[in-house]
Amino acid sequence: MKVRVTGILVQNDTILLLNQDVESLRSWSLPGGTVEEGETLEQALVREMREETGLEVSIGDFLYICDNISEQKHVIHLTFIVSPIGGTLGEIVHGLDTNVIHEVAFIPVSQLKAHGFSDRFQQLVKEGFPHRGSYPGSKSAIGL
Repeated sequence: MKVRVTGILVQNDTILLLNQDVESLRSWSLPGGTVEEGETLEQALVREMREETGLEVSIGDFLYICDNISEQKHVIHLTFIVSPIGGTLGEIVHGLDTNVIHEVAFIPVSQLKAHGFSDRFQQLVKEGFPHRGSYPGSKSAIGL
């Protein structure tokens, strides 16, 4: 089983996303990654955000935990609100991520569906994740 952390940064009706080569049908994704041996969830998310976006962040509210289970693997995803406290957007650390990052950008929440996200996920972002701290079950339950 693998544990991943992701960060959601929403500002002025936009959300921070990565355009990268991933294993799904959409190329845009939330920044984050695998928790490494000996790291806390906070340390992993701060590291991943810095490596993938160039931003230094502080960790806010816990939003949700969900499962992504396939025949090959079981991944637990934990997602938090993050706030920028420094760094420079786009100054990513190349070569550390297994998936090439092509772009880091704030995308209007209203355009999430055009970037491969579901109506359900777009609605949750618009509503500010009304069931924060919940376990919706499968990753598909939140529209991812």
